[in-house]
Amino acid sequence: MARARSRLSAGTLVLDCDGLVKWCEADQRVTAFVREAQDNDFRVVVSAMTPIEAQDVRVRSDRLRWYLSRLKIEPVTEDISSCAIELLRDTGLHGHKYAIDAVVAATALRSVRPAIVLTSDEDDMSSLCGKAVLVAST
Repeated sequence: MARARSRLSAGTLVLDCDGLVKWCEADQRVTAFVREAQDNDFRVVVSAMTPIEAQDVRVRSDRLRWYLSRLKIEPVTEDISSCAIELLRDTGLHGHKYAIDAVVAATALRSVRPAIVLTSDEDDMSSLCGKAVLVAST
């Protein structure tokens, strides 16, 4: 019997820091979101910057490594960096505070569509991503 089609179809789910941490903490909502994405052939990814930002005493290193092994870590390429700079310029946000958010947004914008960013910072991420990426709240 065929699976019922959900609101997700082949594309990319990008976790920001909060999304990654909540997934590592087995948050029910985030875990369900990731599971649905995987069940529907979405690539689940993080920027290479995200695990650095997520490193915290709340999340044990071995647990973080285990969860990271279950997804794709996207490198911060020159193209991603240039895109992040343009996003910061276009939105008037300062790189000192929003650099990692801009890299996450650029990663989503360069990913297979449809792309979804799972974040706790919907306002800033929506500004950075525009209408090209769906921003969902953790």
